[in-house]
Amino acid sequence: MDYKGMSWPRLTYRGLQQMHIFAVGDWGGMDGSLNPIEGRPAIVAYNWGKEKGPSVFPRTRWNRYHTVELCNHKQFLECFNTKGKSCHSSCGFVEGVDDKPQQLVAQAMEERALLAKPQYILNVGDNFYWGGIEKTCGTPMHELSYTAFHQFNQIFEGVYSGPGLKGLPWLSVLGNHDWGGRQFNNGWDQQIAYTWHSERWIMPAPYFMVPVSYPDKGFSVDIFMLDSNVHDAKSPPLDSEHNLCGSKHNPAGADCSAAGGPSSVETCPGFFRDLWKEQKQWLEQKLWESTATWQIMVTHFPCGEDGENQAWYRKLHTQYGLDLMVTGHRHDQELWLPTDARNRMGGLTCIVTGGGGGITSEATPDPDHKQDWYGEAEYGFYDITVGPISMMVESINYDGRVLKSTHVYQRLKR
Repeated sequence: MDYKGMSWPRLTYRGLQQMHIFAVGDWGGMDGSLNPIEGRPAIVAYNWGKEKGPSVFPRTRWNRYHTVELCNHKQFLECFNTKGKSCHSSCGFVEGVDDKPQQLVAQAMEERALLAKPQYILNVGDNFYWGGIEKTCGTPMHELSYTAFHQFNQIFEGVYSGPGLKGLPWLSVLGNHDWGGRQFNNGWDQQIAYTWHSERWIMPAPYFMVPVSYPDKGFSVDIFMLDSNVHDAKSPPLDSEHNLCGSKHNPAGADCSAAGGPSSVETCPGFFRDLWKEQKQWLEQKLWESTATWQIMVTHFPCGEDGENQAWYRKLHTQYGLDLMVTGHRHDQELWLPTDARNRMGGLTCIVTGGGGGITSEATPDPDHKQDWYGEAEYGFYDITVGPISMMVESINYDGRVLKSTHVYQRLKR
């Protein structure tokens, strides 16, 4: 926590070529080849999940409005165990897509990167399913545990390693699953520590900023990385399956105070509320002080979920000049245009890029059954072309197709 709110050293990119930023999230599959420690179970959900490399976590599928359960976890597991041979039709399982989405998205990123030549990646979190780094918090920050090394090697380094992606900075935030999913004491601190064990992973704190300059093209970008996991930090007795502070899954005596995190289940909700409050004050001040051409906010929880019925995000855009918000958490690809009825953020363009493939998508990727789709795609990433006048935002499907796009123009402070 020592570097909260600080600025990463400025990134500078020269040249007159097009400048690209990729954005992706919810990408980190399970590492079934990990030899677990501390009495933890293996991260294996189905019979072929022990293979090296990432395996996708099968999640329950619902209809578009989350009112009808289409496929429960047990039914989905049958699809995976039989490779689709025995599978309830309402699951919408697509063999060759649902069983390897992280690999497909990574391949699409590599292929587009060879043409677009992005300068860096915006990563909105949920980097490792099911519960982040499978080790209890508290490893000294100058050390990298065997568990963290193995998971990063199998799920990150070995996947995003093509010639167009290798060596690119990954500007990263924590998702709720990185904290532990249903608990707060997994190895989230080791994801921060990995910043100093990697040439490209950048996560020096739960929230920080990164200034970027393009001197030959005459513009700059300030990128603000925030932790919005307060939205899954509830009173301990509540919603045990979606609560970082829940009493059901946090072990007795759970304590991350040695790493600057919550000291107990009881203090956990207050920890996340205080963290969110200080970030809000910090962001408003930094946006007001920013003289960059563009201001971009990156966080995990999706468009509109600010806890204030979109009022705070609207304020960030209309009063403080925030130009673009990049989010995830919901497992699909959504481009929220200013004209969308669901968008009440005062004209702020926002994207959800939760289709990185570490977990199965909200709805089926079967193109013939789109009635339950919420976004424009279920697995994919975004390509943002940034320049001095406008940003072009493109939603890229797992097969490389551009499915939706828009232009963003600068919003000046009021």
